[in-house]
Amino acid sequence: MKKLVVIPARLAATRLPGKPLAEIAGTPMIVHVWRRAVEAGIGRVVVATDAVEIQTAIEQAGGEAVMTRADHESGSDRVFEAVEKIDPEAQAQIIVNLQGDLPTLEPTLISACVAALEQSDADIATLAAPITTEEERSNPNVVKVIGTPARHPQTLRALYFSRSTAPYGEGPLYHHIGIYAYRRAALARFVSLPPAPLERREKLEQLRALENEMRIDVGIVDTVPLGVDTPADLQRARAILGQVSQQR
Repeated sequence: MKKLVVIPARLAATRLPGKPLAEIAGTPMIVHVWRRAVEAGIGRVVVATDAVEIQTAIEQAGGEAVMTRADHESGSDRVFEAVEKIDPEAQAQIIVNLQGDLPTLEPTLISACVAALEQSDADIATLAAPITTEEERSNPNVVKVIGTPARHPQTLRALYFSRSTAPYGEGPLYHHIGIYAYRRAALARFVSLPPAPLERREKLEQLRALENEMRIDVGIVDTVPLGVDTPADLQRARAILGQVSQQR
């Protein structure tokens, strides 16, 4: 199946205004993410934005960007608008929604997410990594995947996602990684659904799919990319990618 990677990026951000254009090792963050997606080599990569400044940054780096409405409530809605614009003939049947704030992302994670979808009958696939620190177990900003083993090794079928420490008892806990691969029809259905009660309560969009009996499979990987949400996260990303730049 043809695949399409869409990176939603809006300029407004509550905790870190102008985040996609924040400079890291001399390059805007959104350009770092776009480059990681291109390196994954799974298909066409497009940034979906509501800001001319972001579009310009991507195009100056040699990439492709599409303008979308400014009033979208979620990245998924922005991704769907972009897909309908850039692929009206529906040639791409797998759509990857890649967050624009993962500048240290390993490209192999994108491939792993797509593989988790292609090997199953799931509507959506995502990723998770085992939690190894006590701080992550109790941190509400670390979303946990509660799942049961699927047919394929290192894959769970998601039963729930929570900000709480779950499930209870002995056994591994899994840190959710916000990369999603959708079957195109599943993405269209997902964005047509209204926000669901548990989604609103946990503030986790993926619960809308589970509450509407859509299947999400979760590929288990061994690394969590740094998500940049705060000034402290940005400084960490600058340190990591600054070291990479010096080594090249």
